Amino acid sequence: MFELGAHRPEASPRGQKTLGNPIGCVGTGLHTGAKVSLTLHPAAPDSGVRFLRYDRPGKAVIPARFDRVCDTTTCTVLGDPGGAMIGTVEHLMAALAICEIDNALIEVGGPELPIMDGSAQPFVFLIECAGIVEQERPRRWIEVLKPVTVGAHGKFARLEPADRLIIDCEIQFEHPLIARQALAIAFDPDAFKADIARARTFGFAERVEDLWSRGMALGGCLRNTVVVSRERVLNEEGLRFPDELVRHRVLDVLGDLYLATAPLVGRFIGRSAGPTLHNKLLRALFADPGAWRTVTAAGRAEPEVATPLAAQA
Repeated sequence: MFELGAHRPEASPRGQKTLGNPIGCVGTGLHTGAKVSLTLHPAAPDSGVRFLRYDRPGKAVIPARFDRVCDTTTCTVLGDPGGAMIGTVEHLMAALAICEIDNALIEVGGPELPIMDGSAQPFVFLIECAGIVEQERPRRWIEVLKPVTVGAHGKFARLEPADRLIIDCEIQFEHPLIARQALAIAFDPDAFKADIARARTFGFAERVEDLWSRGMALGGCLRNTVVVSRERVLNEEGLRFPDELVRHRVLDVLGDLYLATAPLVGRFIGRSAGPTLHNKLLRALFADPGAWRTVTAAGRAEPEVATPLAAQA
């Protein structure tokens, strides 16, 4: 295992950020296989990240929050009480985290975000093309004050106090080309753009037909997924990094943790953890008022912010 990067909250801009201009794209949903359009819009300070299903009656708006996660079977899915859902949000959420975007309205024309090339890099590119604007309201962080752990059967996810966000992941598969991969990396926007954003989602060749038979991964292909057989990587271009698979897990963790409604300050430790444990961990953290507090860029506690949901009620 090795550790990369170093980024303390006080090094970040003091103001919240949003997009400079609207920007959109069209792509394919990984699981539905359907074409879907996506438009990112600027949003007002303290409004957070919200998804708007413009194809639904009434144009359902779903806040990007941990307590709106309704399914984690194959990806992270957000939902509302009316039944509107938006799936595979973790890659875009990771791109927003990397670009330090606090406020955005995301219009989507279907139940799933486009998978693009299977990484967060196309979304980072879109955000940078739109431009990033610093707003006058101060940026906030969620600081972890004491350890919180969830898990069972050798799989677990844990948050511990730290002076910055550190993501420490290990994956393990009974597969000759993967076995065990581990990586610990401290959050830094430039480091994550270079070392994490380009890592693609992955799957196993022997599971493809089973997934298709269950109506899953219908949009998956070698253009958007690293596919591994027992003998080799099937993608003609190979891997982008020797340990691309664990780097993608770090990417997924970053996106899932950004559903905390503000960036976290703490050390995440995951061992064979996936979206289910990521969400359970956030729920466990916020269920204990003594396990976290909201701070500003200067490190001052903000007692007037009673919960991480206060700004998005």
